[in-house]
Amino acid sequence: MEAIGNIFFEKIKDASVDGIGGLTLGADPIAYATALISNLKGKPLEVFVVRKEPKQHGTMQQIEGPLTKGAKVVVVDDVVTTGGSTIEAIKRAKEKGFEIKKVLVLVDRQEQNGLENIEREAGCEVEAIFTKEELLERLKKQGIKKNTDKISKRRGNTRCLLQPLS
Repeated sequence: MEAIGNIFFEKIKDASVDGIGGLTLGADPIAYATALISNLKGKPLEVFVVRKEPKQHGTMQQIEGPLTKGAKVVVVDDVVTTGGSTIEAIKRAKEKGFEIKKVLVLVDRQEQNGLENIEREAGCEVEAIFTKEELLERLKKQGIKKNTDKISKRRGNTRCLLQPLS
């Protein structure tokens, strides 16, 4: 997670932003890892979490975290196919009064125009750290041909690129 935090922080370190977050569960480890690195490097970011549904007890909020209206934020996600989860997070963040400065995703599956769909909704820069093809190519270069074939054939599990293969 330290590597992920460093990679994401490097992409936003010069941006004037207050926080980072996205739709729970996919965005959570990325947001927290990036916030940790940002704090260690002297440019602290707050984390916000967008729930799929508003909490039914306690705060009863759909967005948790210390940020308030007017906060400048980066929305993150782990894997993008259609962009639906990321778009949902963007909509909720805008409803809360956050200003979306950038959207960063770890892996673009390059299917169903995910990044383009997000860009239309976000109205800001949208960037993927890796594409599915780049990851497959790296695996092939490392001599993991059997696993790359397995990944290429999977369809339903969008998180398969981030999980260990058996």
